[in-house]
Amino acid sequence: MTAQPAAAKTTSSIVLVTGPSGAGRSTAINALEDLDYEIIDNLPLSLLPRLLDGPPLSRPLALGLDVRNRDFGAEALCAAIDQLAGQSNVALQVLYLDASEEELLKRYSETRRRHPLAPDGTPMAGITAERELLVPVRARADVLIETTGMSPHDLKAEIGQWFATAEGGNLSVTLHSFSYKRGLPRGLDIVMDCRFLRNPHWDAALRPRDGRDPEVAAYIAEDPRFDQFFSQVKALADLLLPAHKEEGKSHLSIGFGCTGGKHRSVMMTERLASALAQDGWPVSKRHRELERLAT
Repeated sequence: MTAQPAAAKTTSSIVLVTGPSGAGRSTAINALEDLDYEIIDNLPLSLLPRLLDGPPLSRPLALGLDVRNRDFGAEALCAAIDQLAGQSNVALQVLYLDASEEELLKRYSETRRRHPLAPDGTPMAGITAERELLVPVRARADVLIETTGMSPHDLKAEIGQWFATAEGGNLSVTLHSFSYKRGLPRGLDIVMDCRFLRNPHWDAALRPRDGRDPEVAAYIAEDPRFDQFFSQVKALADLLLPAHKEEGKSHLSIGFGCTGGKHRSVMMTERLASALAQDGWPVSKRHRELERLAT
C-alpha cells in the first residue's frame, strides 16, 4: 500500500483588537471588515476558546474586545491570548489601539459619552482606571497603533497597511527593543543580541538617557564593530523581507536585546526602523522597557 501524504494543516488567522475606550477600536474593526475580515465584536471571553472547535475559518477573523465585554478582565484576556498563541493551527495577532489621556479626554468631551468604568464619575477617572487595567494586555500587543492626532481616515489607512490580505499586499515589520533580564517579547521571528556593543550605561552623563538620544547613539556607533554589525543586519533584512512577502506572510517581528533594554537595543531598533522605512516597508517600533518605565 502506498503511503498517502499527510493533509496540510489549515491555519486560522485571528486579529484580536483591543485598547482603551475611545482609542479607535470601532474604527479599526470597521476597517478590518472592509478588508474582508469576518467580525465578531464584544464576544464574551468565556466563549473565545469555542471559536476554534469547528472547522478552520474560511477567512480572517477580527475580534473586538474591551471593558464593555461581559466577564472582561485583563488577567482572563491575557490567559486567552496566551492560549490562542500556543495553538499551532492559529495565527494570532493582538492589535492594541492606544492614545494619550489628553486625547481620550478630548474625544469623550466631544461626544459627551460616559466612560464605562466611571458611569457616574468623570471621564478622566474612567480613562485612568482603564489604562491601568490594560497594562498587561498592552504588553502582549503584536501591533501597537498610537492614534493620538489621527483622523479616522488616517487610522483606516494604517490598518490597511498592516492587515490587508489581498495578493501582493505589503509585509509589515515590527521592531522590538528589550532587556534580556525580563525575557524575550512574545512572538518574535528573529532575535539579535546587542550586548557585545559599547555600553552607554558606563558613562555617567549618558546613563540616564536612552538609545533615541543622538549622543547615546553616537557613543554606541563608535564601537569598531558597529558598522559591520548594522550593515549585516540590514543585509539580512533585505534578504528576508522580500522572501517572506513572496511566501504570503503579512507580518515579521525582529527583536534587539541588550542588558537593560534602554540603550543599545533601542538604538539598533531606531536605526533599522529608519532604514527600512526609507526602503518603503511599513515599520512599527516597540521599546518594551521604555514603555514600561512610562506607565
